[in-house]
Amino acid sequence: MAENQQPDIVEEAAPNEEHYNGDYAIVVEGLTNRFGDQAVHENLSLKVRRGEILGIVGGSGTGKSVLMRSIIGLQIPSEGHIEVLGHSITEAEPDEQIGVRSRWGVLFQGGALFSTLTVGENVEVPLRQFYPEIGDELRHEIARYKVRLSGLPEEATSKYPSELSGGMKKRAGLARALALDPELLFLDEPTAGLDPIAASAFDRRTRELTDTLGLTVFLITHDLDTLYEICDRVAVLADGQVIAVGTIPELLATDHPWIQEYFNGPRGRAAKASRKRAKAMDKQPSGKA
Repeated sequence: MAENQQPDIVEEAAPNEEHYNGDYAIVVEGLTNRFGDQAVHENLSLKVRRGEILGIVGGSGTGKSVLMRSIIGLQIPSEGHIEVLGHSITEAEPDEQIGVRSRWGVLFQGGALFSTLTVGENVEVPLRQFYPEIGDELRHEIARYKVRLSGLPEEATSKYPSELSGGMKKRAGLARALALDPELLFLDEPTAGLDPIAASAFDRRTRELTDTLGLTVFLITHDLDTLYEICDRVAVLADGQVIAVGTIPELLATDHPWIQEYFNGPRGRAAKASRKRAKAMDKQPSGKA
């Protein structure tokens, strides 16, 4: 289905009565992650502003996914403190952790769909887990709506992951991440493996969802087009820490070798030029080529 045929995004009331209104949706302080003798993170600190799309970049082995897993409680840090939506993740009791987990959604690499479940059934998994009292028909209706919200046609609800293209799997994973009307969305390489058109469409959908639903997005990516197109700020991981956080112009003003090579290399220059062309086209009066 073409992008202009997708349903309009309408703002919904989240099922959680509590809604976070603080300045920072995520606060990481003094984070250290060790695996044996190897320290992936060493005294890492990061703050994610509420309502922003924060891109996370870094070379291979810098622990981008480990950082995300630590924030969502799947990786127990060796040291440090993490707060999400005003709740401690590192010191919370199990019941408290479960409560805050219902307020975020996660899209893992490749979609991480259950192969034996349809797309709709995949979307229903978190609904069954956190809201078992919801009736079957309402749960099915919510799943159908989330599938359409992700940009997939409603017919995809009854398909299995093996019947989907790579881009459709990412959209299905996004639908499941949106199942609980989250305040916070974690995206791990959401455009990896997609062709440029599909990647651009996914980026636009992410921006639309963020602006309309008031989401905060923690976005791990290597895609420079994504960074230029939708990220409000970018955090750079290197040497076990976050070495810089800021807008792309602010990062370009730093003299760190990796940052300069990443953003000023051939791919970085191409992404920057593409963004300039897109902005120029947007400024053209309608009806002109």
